[in-house]
Amino acid sequence: MSECTHDCSSCQADCASRKPQDLHEAPHALSKIGSVIGVVSGKGGVGKSLVTALTAVSVHRAGKTVGILDADITGPSVPKMFGVTSRAETDGEALYPVKSPLGIDLMSINLLLENPSDPVIWRGPVIAGAVKQFWTDVVWGDDELLFVDMPPGTGDVSLTVFQSIPINGIIIVTTPQELVSMIVEKAVKMAETMNVPIIGIVENMSYVECPDCGKRISVFGESSLDEIAAKHNIPIIGRIPMNPKLAAACDKGTIELFDGDWLDPAVDAILALRSEDKQ
Repeated sequence: MSECTHDCSSCQADCASRKPQDLHEAPHALSKIGSVIGVVSGKGGVGKSLVTALTAVSVHRAGKTVGILDADITGPSVPKMFGVTSRAETDGEALYPVKSPLGIDLMSINLLLENPSDPVIWRGPVIAGAVKQFWTDVVWGDDELLFVDMPPGTGDVSLTVFQSIPINGIIIVTTPQELVSMIVEKAVKMAETMNVPIIGIVENMSYVECPDCGKRISVFGESSLDEIAAKHNIPIIGRIPMNPKLAAACDKGTIELFDGDWLDPAVDAILALRSEDKQ
């Protein structure tokens, strides 16, 4: 073997220095986290936080211990949906998530602010640093599944999450509108770039169900999600309707009491992924 010149441009050797560096941060030493699921979208306003909350609650109902890391620093809504108003506690060395009424671990910037309505006016690097600290400085309990409510789009913070946190899989959230193709395409390309598996797609605001006859009405027109999902070979794991009771539950902070089986396929896919992670 020839002596290494440290010039990789003309070298064909498969040595350790040529392998991509793993930038993932270690969680807090006292954390006990199983699988990490990211909930993403190529744009804002599609109900990503709602899907995060509903999926986490559904998995919790299936008997798993669950946490939610709210990485949407400038638009945090997770605590509101769960009716959590108490502040996260610290012992000077670590932060501790706040428990929801039914026992889901929550960490959000709104649990650290003096006033939850205060805006977070920070530049991108500071926001990204806060998200990273939610992973490294928070003592997540024995959470078999940790859901990360990602910020919208594919910018600095999303990149920080993918690079810093070992995501086991992502759920893509979209709507039936014509923008669906663009939304899914952006999320798929980011996942492929970051080498993160895609668990499936959830369509929010999929339809309205008539309270009298039960007929499903496509408010935004017929969805093209089946074609888009088939194009990318991604399963559809949920279709959530526009439901006034669901909106009211979010406003009242009672999302854990919602009644609906819309995300049963998502739960099955997540539990299957969890089983694979254990092997």
